[in-house]
Amino acid sequence: MERGKRMAPLDGLAELFDLPADLVAGLVHLEMIGDRQLYVEHHQGILSYSSLCIDVNTAQGILRVEGERLELVAMTAEELRIGGHIRCVGWVI
Repeated sequence: MERGKRMAPLDGLAELFDLPADLVAGLVHLEMIGDRQLYVEHHQGILSYSSLCIDVNTAQGILRVEGERLELVAMTAEELRIGGHIRCVGWVI
């Protein structure tokens, strides 16, 4: 760490236990496999669902997934997997 820079408490905790900072902070984790599947971890539920658009609630805001033949492949309280032809993933402002 550079001199004079202070570390945020969560960053320090993550570094102490050698954990990813996003995991400690509870940030949403997104992982895309091509344009066919999206994995979302740390979601807070589905707000709207159709074969063309899925809105996912997260602590950071609403995540919108747009495409064709979209479907929920799997969903638990912490994670979900969306399949189909994904054209766009973005934050709703």
